Amino acid sequence: MKDQSCKPCAEGRYSLGTGIRFDEWDELPHGFASFSANMETDNSATASTENCTSSKWVPRGDYIASNTDECTATLMYAVNLKQSGTVNFEYYYPDSSIIFEFFVQNDQCQPSTDDYRWMRTTEKGWEFHSVELNRGNNVLYWRTTAFSVWSRAPKPVLTQLMYKWAQPKICSEDLEGAVKLPASGVKTRCPPCNPGFFKTSNSTCEPCPYGSYSNGSDCAHCPAGTEPAVGFEYKWWNTLPTNMETTVLSGVNFEYKGMTGWEVAGDHIYSAVGASDNDFMILTLAVPGFRPPQSMTADTENKEVARITFVFETICSVNCELYFMVGVNSRTNTPVETWKGSKGKQSYTRSIENNATMSFTWAFQRTTFLETGRKYTSDVAKIYSINITNVMDGVASFCRPCALEASDTGSSCTSCSAGYYIDRDSGTCRPCLPNTVLKAHQPYGSQACVPCGPGTKSNKIHSLCYNDCTFSRNTPARTFNYNFSALASTVTHAGGPSFTSKGLKYFHHFTLSLCGNQGKKMSVCTDNVTDIRIPEGESGFSKSVTAYVCQAVIIPSEVTGYKAEVSSQPVSLADRLIGVTTDMTLDGITSPAELFRPESLGIPDVIFFYRSNDVTQSCTSGRSTTIRVRCNPQKAAPGRLSLPGSCSGGTCDGCSFHFLWESVAACPLCSVADYHAIVSSCVAGIQKTTYVWREPKLCSGGLSLPEQRVTICKTIAFWLKVGISAGICMAVVLAVLTCYFWKKNQKLEYKYSKLVMNATLKDCDLPAADSCAIMEGEDVEDDLIFTSKKSLFGKIKSLTSKRTPDGFDSVPLKTSSGGPDVDL
Repeated sequence: MKDQSCKPCAEGRYSLGTGIRFDEWDELPHGFASFSANMETDNSATASTENCTSSKWVPRGDYIASNTDECTATLMYAVNLKQSGTVNFEYYYPDSSIIFEFFVQNDQCQPSTDDYRWMRTTEKGWEFHSVELNRGNNVLYWRTTAFSVWSRAPKPVLTQLMYKWAQPKICSEDLEGAVKLPASGVKTRCPPCNPGFFKTSNSTCEPCPYGSYSNGSDCAHCPAGTEPAVGFEYKWWNTLPTNMETTVLSGVNFEYKGMTGWEVAGDHIYSAVGASDNDFMILTLAVPGFRPPQSMTADTENKEVARITFVFETICSVNCELYFMVGVNSRTNTPVETWKGSKGKQSYTRSIENNATMSFTWAFQRTTFLETGRKYTSDVAKIYSINITNVMDGVASFCRPCALEASDTGSSCTSCSAGYYIDRDSGTCRPCLPNTVLKAHQPYGSQACVPCGPGTKSNKIHSLCYNDCTFSRNTPARTFNYNFSALASTVTHAGGPSFTSKGLKYFHHFTLSLCGNQGKKMSVCTDNVTDIRIPEGESGFSKSVTAYVCQAVIIPSEVTGYKAEVSSQPVSLADRLIGVTTDMTLDGITSPAELFRPESLGIPDVIFFYRSNDVTQSCTSGRSTTIRVRCNPQKAAPGRLSLPGSCSGGTCDGCSFHFLWESVAACPLCSVADYHAIVSSCVAGIQKTTYVWREPKLCSGGLSLPEQRVTICKTIAFWLKVGISAGICMAVVLAVLTCYFWKKNQKLEYKYSKLVMNATLKDCDLPAADSCAIMEGEDVEDDLIFTSKKSLFGKIKSLTSKRTPDGFDSVPLKTSSGGPDVDL
């Protein structure tokens, strides 16, 4: 503080710098103020204001909570900033019946421009919110106002619950014991407009212009670097939206009665009471078309252009049914899902693959019995919200990040190329890493690039992961390589016959393409049942399904009476490849080994895991499919396809389908480890090396057997002759050497004996010899007398063992007179 400079904190301590934090709410911290108000304008304003005096923000220890009644509670905090800064807070706002806003005013009480004034509800716990603050005085306001369609307090813009007789009226209220109409409810404040709409001066809701968004209040322009996410989101039902209509269809003669089939009720829309319980309550939503993002249109295999999601509930005492139908280009609606009986509040999502004028229809029937009258009027279907994405000429409830493109007038939003995501920080397009796939609906940040599963790789535009019909499996001993190209063609398989309740025979017919074609799905299942009400060639609803694996119901020609089989109800079982592995579980999909007979060759099955995009009430995560590819050398390509023995239809639960594909083409590629060499004996100087496969042969393709190798060799007789000859030669050489050294030794002994004899004579004063040399013609052995005979080995040994220190040998001799030996 002395030199007004910033210095680091000591170790183990922290500081917020020039900031301040409030995280203890045992009481209202100093500087905060909480007050309440009421928006009443009628004569009861004074009384209502008094009732709001206690509706304030209440400290709760770790947090501070707002009111939950219909009073307006405000939490205020004033701060003077020496320089611009930010305010960050964490909030929990799950109740959409409470309006929660946060805004900042300067010292002239002018609100700052803030596009995020209206807080969004939190769906996954606590969320953070941050707002930039300007230099100078700033007053922070947190304001909440609750509302309820059943409120007793009238508001400036009010609605009222009223009761009326169900039409046509088939009862009399004047008879004794008749029930009277309940009194109308009190007037309550209208809920806000639906997201993307704003309330006009005459209390009607109008759509926000393109480039702006709203949460049902005022429209705000999308900030720089963002674009509106257009669509329709209906969650407040004050009036029926302009693109929706309702009617009643008779369940007896299927004629429209010109009645209202659904009624709005604030936070939901519910089925009305028809003329009879078997009438269909019809609600239809029309959409002119769709405008998907560039990242979705670039993916030719992903036909999804939008999604529809709705939250519904059915309360029934008998066998009621709720149908959801889809129509294309104003043609006949096709049912896509049916719910029977009571269903708790739940959400349903369906992908849309047709970029055309679409209609979505909900039909509720209280009972399927042909009964007149109304016994089950309390049975009802409720729809709480409907959300459709990427709608042409739609509205926006939020803005999503976009890539910025520089221009003369500044920067504008542009679409990233296929395989590129939007960097939130720089607003630029960046490519995904290899072997990752881009989430087309949320291409924001590097986390939008999701790694491909095992055994797969991404295509060039990072829109999908695929397998090129190859696979590698590593073991400590070796690496097994597979090539399933022989199984790449589309194959079909028909399950066992099934029968309807009337005894009509039908089959479940499957079409499979194991690898596809660079990620392109090859299997096609069609519906060749022609609707006579639609002229040929004018049907806009697709009657075929393209997938990795699809299923159709086949009715044999002998049953229908037609020349050709009838194919109907095509369903996709595999829209995308999850991965290829030898593990039995991947991404929540399991291929139980007990469904098929165990493999006996010691080579584990290679399993292909798939998942479909269709979500049903039974299959909340979509259908899944596994194909076990098993090595069987006895099954020539393409091999044999089979279904689980315990589940003839290929599935035991209706959601998970399993197949076993046995073929020699499913065996690993042959390598050096799969064959061995057999060397023949040497015949006539020739030896052959032959290569044969190891038995049993558990490989296919890959390396071929090497050619037979012929080499020159020598027989055993030849080598025996060489050995004998060499032995004889060695014996001769040893004999010659022995004779040579023996002769040499004889001469040496003679010389030594002469020297000894001369020395003896000298010692005995004998006359000196005339000559020490051996004269010509003399024989050195004539006068030599040995004391004893020694073997040749002993004589050689004596040459080395009896050497005197003066360098001479000591040889024992006998004198001619027979005297004692003298060792010299």
